[in-house]
Amino acid sequence: MTVTSHQARSDAPLRRPDQFYIAGEWVAPSTTATIEVVDPTTEELYLRVADAQPADMARAIAAARTAFDTGPWPGLTHAERAGYLRAIADGIRGRVDDASGIWSREAGVVHRIARFSIGTLPAVYDYYAGLADDFPFAERATPGGGGEYGLLVREPVGVVGAIVPWNAPMQLIAYKIAPALLAGCTVVLKASPEAPGGAYLMAEVAEAAGLPPGVLNVVTADREVSELLVTDARVDKIAFTGSTAAGRRIASLCGNRIARYTLELGGKSAAVVLDDADLQQTALALSRAECFLSGQVCSSLTRIIVSRHRHDALLDALAASFSAVRVGDPFEATTEMGPLSVRRQRDKVLGYIEQGKASGATLAAGGGRPRHLDRGWFVEPTVFGNVDNSSTIAREEIFGPVLTVIPVDDEAAAVRTANDTIYGLNASVFTDDVDRALAVARQLRSGTVGHNDFRTDFGIGFGGFKQSGVGREGGRDGLLPYLESKTIILNATPADARTEG
Repeated sequence: MTVTSHQARSDAPLRRPDQFYIAGEWVAPSTTATIEVVDPTTEELYLRVADAQPADMARAIAAARTAFDTGPWPGLTHAERAGYLRAIADGIRGRVDDASGIWSREAGVVHRIARFSIGTLPAVYDYYAGLADDFPFAERATPGGGGEYGLLVREPVGVVGAIVPWNAPMQLIAYKIAPALLAGCTVVLKASPEAPGGAYLMAEVAEAAGLPPGVLNVVTADREVSELLVTDARVDKIAFTGSTAAGRRIASLCGNRIARYTLELGGKSAAVVLDDADLQQTALALSRAECFLSGQVCSSLTRIIVSRHRHDALLDALAASFSAVRVGDPFEATTEMGPLSVRRQRDKVLGYIEQGKASGATLAAGGGRPRHLDRGWFVEPTVFGNVDNSSTIAREEIFGPVLTVIPVDDEAAAVRTANDTIYGLNASVFTDDVDRALAVARQLRSGTVGHNDFRTDFGIGFGGFKQSGVGREGGRDGLLPYLESKTIILNATPADARTEG
């Protein structure tokens, strides 16, 4: 659907952004504190939402705890809970226009891409609903140390605190609350203050789907109040997506009370370009992928590793391809890359670019603000060559449209360089030889390795090695963190099992 300029600039399609969704109701906040959300394209106010204070967070946690301890939700069958997930999926299908508009206004993502991506989310809820039919929530086991009948059961972990960032909220919400709800958990969803609209929309969808009170609670809070969710003993598990620095803090807080957690953190992912790779196709694939969310993707392939004798040719190809990207208003039909999501992130990226210039790296494209745009938090698609892997722009996650090309002597050095990082979220191997791609992929310390393109697949599973995270999201593995395993050993076979036999 084509969105007109007037439609694109309308108010957020949310009913109660001045309240919180707690215990199945829209409730007034404890204070008049609010958070302002600014459109990164226009630098104008887009949305104002309630700012949760300690009393509001405590109320949301209490609602989730009560719903888990005394409510009907954990006692429903998985098939019954799956029915709610399918209703949520249908609710999202009916709100694709609203959700995609919010995402473009809050994060600057190109609208036609936003609409396509949001349109895929109902399938996530349907997928987890489908696991109700064949996931082994209870398995017969033969006791080895006494007893006649053994059973391994997987039960809900309890109350989940789900914390999502500002770059792709609804996608990251889906891969947290869909498996959590199927498992039988209750959830406090903490939205990012920079992009709370998707979480509010999900609260409206959950309300329309008829979720029992307290099963999903939604608040928006900044870091100080968010930590109360992490430290509260009534919360059994934290599911977090964000920076590695914030992940370290959350892990330490959870460790103090042995709370469960999964962390999907940062990356500085490598594209290993082997000597038989087509450089023009490689450059096109890498620059095209980096346009999505203006490079604000934790799994972006931003370290391009290539043999020294092919470095200049690849650098030229990347510079030509990336500098040709059309940057502008995400609602314009010809735009290929929008602004960065928040002002401080724009400033941070520009700071890294200045460090790259000072390091002696070759600036082959970009390097500043697009000259034709006088407002909005835009950064030119930028490419550095002759980058030393020990330099700041090669070590730290920039989280913006900045590519670094690193020359190496041979394939073995390419693998060593790719692995020489604290991160291990994503990687890719560029070669026409699929067997060679597999051989190199097996050597890379990364949660995902693609071939000849940027690739991730939450349907299989997503997560990182090293400081890129703990645990996995998506696929069957993404359900496991919301379950606790319990071994039951009985002296005789129970009636239900005898009947099944």
